[in-house]
Amino acid sequence: MMQGKKILLCVSGGIAVYKAAALTSKLVQNGAEVKVIMTESAKKFVAPLTFQALSRQDVYWDTFDEKDSEKIAHIDLADWADLVLVAPATANIIGKLANGIADDMISTTILATTADVWIAPAMNVHMYDHPAVKRNLDTLYEYGYRFVEPSEGYLACGYVGKGRLEEPEKIVDLIDRHFSEDDQYKHLLKGKKVVITAGPTREMVDPVRYFSNRSTGKMGYALAEAAASSGADVVLISGPSGLQVPKGVEFVSVTSAEDMYQAVLEAFPTADIVVKSAAVADYRPKETLGEKLKKKEGNLVIEFERTKDILMSLGERKKHQFLIGFAAETQDVEKYAKAKLEKKRADMIVANNVKETGSGFGTDTNKVSIVTGDGNVRNLPLMTKGEVAREIFKEAMNQMKKGAEHERS
Repeated sequence: MMQGKKILLCVSGGIAVYKAAALTSKLVQNGAEVKVIMTESAKKFVAPLTFQALSRQDVYWDTFDEKDSEKIAHIDLADWADLVLVAPATANIIGKLANGIADDMISTTILATTADVWIAPAMNVHMYDHPAVKRNLDTLYEYGYRFVEPSEGYLACGYVGKGRLEEPEKIVDLIDRHFSEDDQYKHLLKGKKVVITAGPTREMVDPVRYFSNRSTGKMGYALAEAAASSGADVVLISGPSGLQVPKGVEFVSVTSAEDMYQAVLEAFPTADIVVKSAAVADYRPKETLGEKLKKKEGNLVIEFERTKDILMSLGERKKHQFLIGFAAETQDVEKYAKAKLEKKRADMIVANNVKETGSGFGTDTNKVSIVTGDGNVRNLPLMTKGEVAREIFKEAMNQMKKGAEHERS
């Protein structure tokens, strides 16, 4: 699965640089195209000529050394890569990336890339356990970077513990599996129409005031991007959000719960999968004033009325559609998710505890439980919202396949 894949190997300074040379060789042997960037410190351990010979490519280390005057090297490399791998990754380069510092070729290039970035740490066991390093690793994880965990063993400094760069063979195997899964996902939803709701709604009190919630739409937009990248025809119906609409997605902008209700019903008949991830208001002011409400003495009482339950309405109308709902809870997550699944006639509920660290509104990560109609519950670890979106669609297609097999039998 690595044939023709473009891997940008970023080598920072440490004794494990010799393993990066072996890694370059093995990646090339497996069919990958490898380009190498080195830090000045890395060059003190292994000469650039070694990586040039093994990769059969120019080696980069100076941001201002433009090998092709028609291109800006660090931008060209950032755009070229299918995968960026930092191996070995020292505490220094990890700290730079976590804090947005761009003062050498590696850090400048990685800040400019949109490719997946993997970090393979290698350092002294106590350095790896230092609170600053841990914090920086957590920050990079929230950015969406992924890690090749160091192994335990004898370190060059004489200590024995966690901090050794993972063996090249293991890293090659991980990369191969990554590309294999990625290629399979590209066609997962091919031919399917997916309708996704996202963001908050705003329920107006008067021309200047409204009731809303803390939803940013990040999960819904991640779902739209994941669906589009897997070949689906995607309609994204979104409440107010400052997020950029994913490429190739049909976008419908709405404001209120009623607006969203009408937009979803219009798109529903031709949909194959509907994901209702929007945080829709359950109540709205019974009366919307035409003029600004003036301040008066004493308390203010506003009467509310229920909005239409979009998920329940879709559950009552569904025929061939696979219906996915979301449940943002603060306690008894699994219990409420199962109840919602049954009551709303959904096929799958994605539930999370918004009070958990990294799982609330506005975060780039989420930790969810996927509850399906067959009674199964999958508890996913903390992931980026993009990764969660992929798992949701994988599970949805798995459930749809099971349903089709059951009907045939």
